[in-house]
Amino acid sequence: MKYMILSYASQRDYDSMSGKDADGLPAWTEEDLTAMDEFMTTVNKELEESGELVETRGLAAPVHTRRVGARDGQPFVTDGPYAETQEVLAGYWVVECESIDRATEIAARLGQCPYPGDVYDNAYADIRPIMESADDMGF
Repeated sequence: MKYMILSYASQRDYDSMSGKDADGLPAWTEEDLTAMDEFMTTVNKELEESGELVETRGLAAPVHTRRVGARDGQPFVTDGPYAETQEVLAGYWVVECESIDRATEIAARLGQCPYPGDVYDNAYADIRPIMESADDMGF
């Protein structure tokens, strides 16, 4: 079964990672970014070697986002970030593994990524099964 592991962040998080003071979040140093990159590279390599990694990507900051919606039947576009949204999708992993329990173990491992201070101690990820057909909808 394939699962998508979704990680979340905010524009504030991206600002902090770019070295800016971000409303209470410590600015990341070059060493912090290197530690994160090395950690992610190691975990992704482990997942590749185990045959579980299908794909992974990080996403650009919310400020680069564009949302398309409809209002009264007419399309409209809003540029990010969005005041009504505190958290946005920051990146994802698609893994193919034996169970949702294994996908949960992988997500927990990803949650061990180093970061400055303790501001991400309550970070989370969502794990969702990927449907192969309409029969997989679960209802």
